[in-house]
Amino acid sequence: MVSQVHAPDTGSDDTRAQLDKQPHEVAAMFDQVAPKYDRTNALLSLGSDRRWRRLVRRALDLRPGQRVLDLAAGTGTSTVPFAEAGHEALGCDFSLGMLAVGRAARPTLPLVAGDATRLPFADQSFDAVTISFGLRNVVDPDAALTEMWRVTRPSGRLVVCEFSHPTNRAFRQLYERYLIRVLPAVAERSSSNADAYDYLAESILAWPDQAQLARRIERAGWGAVEWRDLTFGVVALHRAMRPWH
Repeated sequence: MVSQVHAPDTGSDDTRAQLDKQPHEVAAMFDQVAPKYDRTNALLSLGSDRRWRRLVRRALDLRPGQRVLDLAAGTGTSTVPFAEAGHEALGCDFSLGMLAVGRAARPTLPLVAGDATRLPFADQSFDAVTISFGLRNVVDPDAALTEMWRVTRPSGRLVVCEFSHPTNRAFRQLYERYLIRVLPAVAERSSSNADAYDYLAESILAWPDQAQLARRIERAGWGAVEWRDLTFGVVALHRAMRPWH
């Protein structure tokens, strides 16, 4: 991983997607796509989503039995690797539709409803917190990062796995064409709500780049912030630690 948290802010392009959607609108959107969500994601990522989940677990570097909160857990697909590794894993999401699908498919996996900006957990409740492909959809990402800091014990880790910006210009242009043209067309055939994937593409393009997100994580109180590009920067894995003071 490479730390670049002191890179200058250059702003972000918010023209393609409004990232200040009301929580109930975003939740309703995910409720609608819940039945086919996991299958569509695997298809659109060409199977890379499984590798990304493994890398999130490794980045947290937890000991057996430690407690981890998996935010934006959806149907619990991202929570399963932690439970299988012997950790006390709890999935949390604000989409009741996603949670319902997850509970039906994985009845023994703990999944609870919660708002990332007002987490229903006590201070310092977890050894680690992670959020994969969900911070971008939170109405106030900075408040969510602060809440994650609050519920994490000192020296505990944070891992944010989120779509980002490819660093190679030629590849970035190809990737943006895929987001705008190919992704919606594929989603229309495989998803229960193709319009949600139009939002997905636009929100990815409007999301801050790797250095900007690192700075926001640091401003929320986290230390030792660093990141690693995955799949040529299509996804970035940010890791941080809650300091003792």
